[in-house]
Amino acid sequence: MRTRSISTATALAVLFSSVVLSVAAAGPASAVTSTIGSPAGIVVDGVGQRVFVGDDTNDRIIAADYSGKLLDSVSGIDGIFDLALSDDNTTLYAAARGSHEIVALDAATLDIKARYPVATSIGPLYVEFTGGKAWFSYEGQLDGHGNLGSVDPAVDPAEGTDPVRLGQLSRDSGVEGVPFLDSDPSAPGLLAVGGTDFFDMTKDLMAVVDVSGATPQVTAWHNGDYSLNYVTDIDLVPGSPQVLVDGTDRHAYADGKFTAVGAYPAGQRADIAPNGLVAQISDENVSVYRPGATKPIRTYAADASVLAWAPDASRIFALVNSPGGYTLKALTDPTLNVPILTVNAPSTATRGNKLTATGKLSATVPLPSGAKLQLTRTDLESPKGKSLPAVTLKADGSFAFTDTPLAGGTVTYEVTYAGDAAHMAVSASDKVTVPHTKPTLTLNKNGNVYNYGTDVSFTAHLGSTYKSRTVEIWANPFGGDKPNKLLKTGTVNSSGNISATVGMTRDTEVTAVFKGDTRIAPSTVKSTAYARVSVSTAVSKHYKTAKIGSTSYYWFHRSTDPLLTTTMSYYKGRKQRFDLQVHSGGKWYSTDSEYFALRTNGKSAVRLGAPGKSGIKARMRSVYVNGSSGDTVNSTTYGSWKYLYFSK
Repeated sequence: MRTRSISTATALAVLFSSVVLSVAAAGPASAVTSTIGSPAGIVVDGVGQRVFVGDDTNDRIIAADYSGKLLDSVSGIDGIFDLALSDDNTTLYAAARGSHEIVALDAATLDIKARYPVATSIGPLYVEFTGGKAWFSYEGQLDGHGNLGSVDPAVDPAEGTDPVRLGQLSRDSGVEGVPFLDSDPSAPGLLAVGGTDFFDMTKDLMAVVDVSGATPQVTAWHNGDYSLNYVTDIDLVPGSPQVLVDGTDRHAYADGKFTAVGAYPAGQRADIAPNGLVAQISDENVSVYRPGATKPIRTYAADASVLAWAPDASRIFALVNSPGGYTLKALTDPTLNVPILTVNAPSTATRGNKLTATGKLSATVPLPSGAKLQLTRTDLESPKGKSLPAVTLKADGSFAFTDTPLAGGTVTYEVTYAGDAAHMAVSASDKVTVPHTKPTLTLNKNGNVYNYGTDVSFTAHLGSTYKSRTVEIWANPFGGDKPNKLLKTGTVNSSGNISATVGMTRDTEVTAVFKGDTRIAPSTVKSTAYARVSVSTAVSKHYKTAKIGSTSYYWFHRSTDPLLTTTMSYYKGRKQRFDLQVHSGGKWYSTDSEYFALRTNGKSAVRLGAPGKSGIKARMRSVYVNGSSGDTVNSTTYGSWKYLYFSK
């Protein structure tokens, strides 16, 4: 079929003089596609490789290339309804129902060559070119019957002869309503005619007319001798005395009659390529069938309203519903069947163990025997993919293959069919999660406590891995003022060990990190070691030191106030706990302990009051208590006792 209007609804609107359908005006065409408001015919020029589309909303015709890109347009054609192209592809004809004329345009430039007035009540609507003339359908003013008119471009009106002729069908062979038309280049001079009277199915709703002679002759017509739903689309079948109705039902014609001879799966509209391929609109799909077949070669997901084949059958042009109107799209490779390929691999697998994947390749067009599928595995060791041995399809299209994944992580298996003369290439993939092997990673010295400033060597040990032997050692001192610090990064020695030294001035979390490789999982271990504070106390105001028994005492006069100065490693807000005990009856008795803040130099001086009595023994010490001394960055540390004696 060479021309199409938007829908049956549009035809009804015209036939019964109702208001024009409300359709949003088209926006500007993009750089890739051409958008129109309401389709009013589509024809394809195979010589110039251009597509012409009528736009009823905007009273214009656009010309696009084979990709759908807008090339040219012409406006000012009132009520454009349908298009046709002359046999030599030089003249484009437009049926303009608004201005009641057939407009002839130069197909190369879209310049208007001639306007042919048509004196009818409704029409012209549909137009086809065959037998050297442009044929159009219209509705008569008096009886409402549809009829045919023609424009003979060889007739020069300046010579007194009107190139337009009406009433080309006799009343006896007339059809109801303004009929659809179709022509076929392989059958020049034949017209398929489909009536549009939706209310009286006993009328003549379908005919084939030979218009090659001076007077059209009805070759066959449907006169109600068998059931036929109202016609909404009609196509001549190339190379066969048949018509296709509504994109579904095939009817043969001979001896003046029609006979139902088969059907494609249910559709709404269709177009037939010169080689007989049928492109059918069905719901929101466009399906391509070989002549007489019931399974499609190809199905496109396209919410199309109008179709037109390229004359070489290389593509189908579809007007697809889109925001703001309709978009012209080229559906390519219509003769290549699209197989369905599936592959199913296990969701998880053990690294180094064999797995089996299965799948199937199916198609509505038989696949060649012995077809092979290419396999590719993509993983951490082969990020660009590694080819695996090809697999041959079984007779039922199923296949299976085995593989042993060595890398951990996500492993993707892609299966590809390269296509053939009848099938497109397709690919499918599935993913397998392969856990990495857990490594052995240890770090010593966890829980050890060290004196302030001790240099401690921490050793990490890494067990067997695949490739990477690198370990990092980090030190994170307690407290928010010092960041985590990388102490060392390097390759473990032949024993799997690597060491780093930490100066223990605070409690410190030491971390060993192995970042993993393609087969071994990352691992992190921690070891927390603890550091005491540095603490000492200086005693002053005494007059001598001497032992009492085996213990050395600081001797004070009974009226002297001892001065005890503690030095402790400093941290903001830190306090020392001052412990004081008195000796009596052979035992030491504690008095209340008290906390004293350290100055920023780490010192805290405490003066004891003089007891005023002689013979008193006392002792004191300074203590850092984790948490109670104002912070938690060191381990609790007890200073040594200082012994005091008060004499006369």
